[in-house]
Amino acid sequence: MRINTNTAAMNTYSNLTSANASKSGSLAKLSSGLRINKAGDDAAGLAISEKMKNQISGMTQASRNAQDGISLIQTAEGALTETHSMLNRMRDLTVQAANDTNTKDDKTAIQGEIDSLTSEIERVATDTQFNTKGLLDGTKVLAVAVTGTDPTALGDVAGLAAITTAFSTLDTPVAVTTEAEAVTAFAAASDEDKETLLAAYNEKAVVTLDEKAVLGTKAKVGNSFSFQIGANAGENISVEISDMTKAGLGIDNIDVVNGDTDDILSQIDDAISSVSGQRADLGAVQNRLDHTVSNLATTKENLSEANSRITDVDMAEEMMSFTKSNILAQASTSMLAQANQMPQSVLSLLQ
Repeated sequence: MRINTNTAAMNTYSNLTSANASKSGSLAKLSSGLRINKAGDDAAGLAISEKMKNQISGMTQASRNAQDGISLIQTAEGALTETHSMLNRMRDLTVQAANDTNTKDDKTAIQGEIDSLTSEIERVATDTQFNTKGLLDGTKVLAVAVTGTDPTALGDVAGLAAITTAFSTLDTPVAVTTEAEAVTAFAAASDEDKETLLAAYNEKAVVTLDEKAVLGTKAKVGNSFSFQIGANAGENISVEISDMTKAGLGIDNIDVVNGDTDDILSQIDDAISSVSGQRADLGAVQNRLDHTVSNLATTKENLSEANSRITDVDMAEEMMSFTKSNILAQASTSMLAQANQMPQSVLSLLQ
């Protein structure tokens, strides 16, 4: 019989420690509702869960982004509804003015209403904003394209840097430092090199409104918006809104008193067609965003369910584990007391 080393007590104490640790872990899981409270609970599961959490929170924000995009589109489309209405009224007035039963004074009165409507179309275009951003005012050059092979084309456009880049793309690069040199070099270039120069210029010549090309070019003016509709890079949708000012619609010089009403009707019809096309484009993007919001909600739900299976605790199962650990802890405590009493039997030998 030995008293210095109580093996039974040590073994019982080890079991008590293990039961208490298990009990403590179960308490943490039951109180938090989480299966993983620290990396040690499930290292791989924690890594997977954190990635899923990033995706879920990103999708939540992406859904809000898409809804903001829908609001922007609705704002622009609502304004264009009024522009459409005013253009239709201007067309009716032009048809009225085309009738020779009207006197000059009658046509002057008609022109007065047309001028008023034109001014209102301009005001709608310049004042329609979303979060202080202009929507219809055509403040950006969306694209610039040099057309034709006029030797003066490259010299008459702004953007010398784009011209220089164009000449550097030739098989035998040409150094130009001024637009005058560009005109001379362009005139001397072969037809094949001219095509190369024009293509290279078009790729680089996207400039600000004040710098946009004037002669030998065609510029598309408007506003462009990109909506981040996903949790990851590159997941976005873009929409372009053309210039809807009176100049952008080509109705800034209407004169039914002295002008040709047939030409004016053609102008207004072109403007109506532009507005109709723009509204159709906006509607198409809005439909895409509506579907995007629905898809994000579904994907987020499925990801949340998958993440729940990784991180959330099964309360019933964990309660079973806690009960087991609790009983073992109590039993181990009782047995430890018994084990500590075992050396007492040695005292009987000393009597």
